[in-house]
Amino acid sequence: MIRYHLPEDLWRSSSYSADNGGQCVEIQTVDAGDIAVGDSKDRARGAFVFAPAAWTSFVNHLKDEPVRH
Repeated sequence: MIRYHLPEDLWRSSSYSADNGGQCVEIQTVDAGDIAVGDSKDRARGAFVFAPAAWTSFVNHLKDEPVRH
């Protein structure tokens, strides 16, 4: 599902993100603990929303994968 017009002050970016003027993926918690994921450069496009279990599974998978260049 995609959500629009989410509160600007609730977006969070990773502590690993550079402070380069908002060019990163951001998240915020929405209704029922779901996680909205959006593009900091273009918030008007909306944000994809994931159930907490799906988001946790995705993040854990990323942590387990080796870095590829």
